[in-house]
Amino acid sequence: METRSQRPKGRDGFLSALNVAIEALDLAKEISCISPAKAVFGSVIVLLTMIKVRFVSILRRWASGSCVSRIP
Repeated sequence: METRSQRPKGRDGFLSALNVAIEALDLAKEISCISPAKAVFGSVIVLLTMIKVRFVSILRRWASGSCVSRIP
């Protein structure tokens, strides 16, 4: 079991949590016997994946220095 000091922090923690949530929902979708539940799990997986992709693209832009501050 992880202690607080071993958990990823910041953006790594956020991406890790997103990955775990996506994997857990995918497993729930696979073992679910109810069609509406499968549809909901699938929709949430897609939404979380979109958030993850957008977050990663923002991080890449920020890391490359192309994010310019809009403060005058």
